[in-house]
Amino acid sequence: MSSHHIVRDDQEPALIIANGAACNSELLGQLLEWSPLVIVLDSAMERVMELGIKVDVLLGDFDRGFDPEIYKTKQYPIEIVHTPNQDKTDLEKAFDYLIDRKIPAANVIWATGKRADHTITNVTNIVRYRDLLKIVILDDHSKIFLLPQKFEKWYTANTPISLIPIGEVSGLQSINLIYPLQNDTLTMGYRTGSSNSVANDGLVTITHTKGDLLLMECFD
Repeated sequence: MSSHHIVRDDQEPALIIANGAACNSELLGQLLEWSPLVIVLDSAMERVMELGIKVDVLLGDFDRGFDPEIYKTKQYPIEIVHTPNQDKTDLEKAFDYLIDRKIPAANVIWATGKRADHTITNVTNIVRYRDLLKIVILDDHSKIFLLPQKFEKWYTANTPISLIPIGEVSGLQSINLIYPLQNDTLTMGYRTGSSNSVANDGLVTITHTKGDLLLMECFD
């Protein structure tokens, strides 16, 4: 696996590598190539090293006997960020780190799969950073991000799209989905917009008036 090498002065999203299920090498390579900054959570560091990836920041609570000092030579130059706060996950701490550095966006990989509790927490925590950081979580099957109150994007026909509310989302309207939404309400645990799809090649428009709504572009 080649190192990332194209630097865009923080215009491109940083890349955060968590410790869930690995993604395919093509996706990983594409993200590395366009990422100005690569952050790895301590629990994933050995897996990342095995792939020969150059890391910019190693971040975590360094518990369970983890020794970050050994990477200062192996990954030179590297920034070591100790984040002992147990009230936040290491992924949340990585988001906070980017906000402190005024980096506006992050792609996140290896944040799904393996453990369901970690997956649910990682995906739903996007909401907490709505006004601070643009976050996209990617794996081999999905691209997940939080929608603004009006969202427009060009898609090809039959692209699978799921709309997942965090809590309750009301006033939903859609254009160019096979199952249209007309002033609908979605509620986590009761009714979601899972397994919808794009009706025709062209713009899809989704609006809502209240609540936090995730969009998942799905690749079966």
